[in-house]
Amino acid sequence: MAALSSTERGERLRSLLAPGIATLVCLAILIGLGTWQLARKGEKEALIARIVERSRAEPPAAPPPFGAWDAKADEFRRVRVTGTFLHDKETLVHGLAPGEPGRALQGFYVLTPLKRDDGTTILINRGFVPTELQRPADRAAAQVSGETTVTGMLRASETRTMFVPESDPARDAWFTRDIPGIAAAKGLTRVAPYLIEADATPNPGGWPRGGQLRVDLPNNHLQYAFTWFGIALCLIGVFSVFAWRRLHEPAEPKAG
Repeated sequence: MAALSSTERGERLRSLLAPGIATLVCLAILIGLGTWQLARKGEKEALIARIVERSRAEPPAAPPPFGAWDAKADEFRRVRVTGTFLHDKETLVHGLAPGEPGRALQGFYVLTPLKRDDGTTILINRGFVPTELQRPADRAAAQVSGETTVTGMLRASETRTMFVPESDPARDAWFTRDIPGIAAAKGLTRVAPYLIEADATPNPGGWPRGGQLRVDLPNNHLQYAFTWFGIALCLIGVFSVFAWRRLHEPAEPKAG
C-alpha cells in the first residue's frame, strides 16, 4: 500500500466534513441534555428543601380563594382551613399509593369540597382509598359531619401528561386533580384555584388515608446527566477513531 498523496489527503479531509458536522450537532444536543439535567437537579433539590421547610412550619390560614394565587410561590405551603364537607359532591381520582415494600396499592384519591362560612369552597384531597372501598357506603364511618378543621399542603391543579388517560366527566372518571373540571362537573361555585392535600390525621374508620404527599421526591437527574455526558464522550471517541483511520490508512495501490 502506498502513502497518501497531498491530493488524496485533501479529499479525505473533505470527506470528513459531513460526518464531522453531524457529530458536532449530536454532541451539542447531548451536552445540552446533560446540562439541562444538572439544572433540573438543582431545581428538584430546591423544591424538596422548600417542601420539607414548609411541612414543618406552623400552618397559617389558607389564602383567600380569590386573592393572589401564585402556584410557583405558594404550592406546598402548609395551611389550615375550617368548613363543612360536602360529601355528596366528592370526586374519586384514580391513583396509586405506597403499599408493601416494592408494591403499590391501586385505588382512588378522595377529593371532597369543603364549604367555608364565607360561601367559598376548597377541594380537599382527604387521602387514598383502595378500590374495594371506592363506594361511600363501604366507608360510611369516614363521613365527617359538621364544621371541621383541615391542615395540609397547598397544591395546584394537576396537568395531564402523555401517559395519563383523559378524564371523562360524563362517566365521573377522573385521572388528574383537575380543579376547574371537577368544580364544573359537580356544580360547585366560588371554588379556590388550589386544593389542599390533607395531613395524615386519622379519619373515622381509617379511610380515606391522608398524608400521602411524599417529600422524598425522586431526584435522579445527576445520573441522567452522567448518562448524556457519557454518550457524548463515546461519540467523541468513535468519531476520533473514524477520523484517524480515514486520514492515516495507506492508499490502495492503483491497478497497473
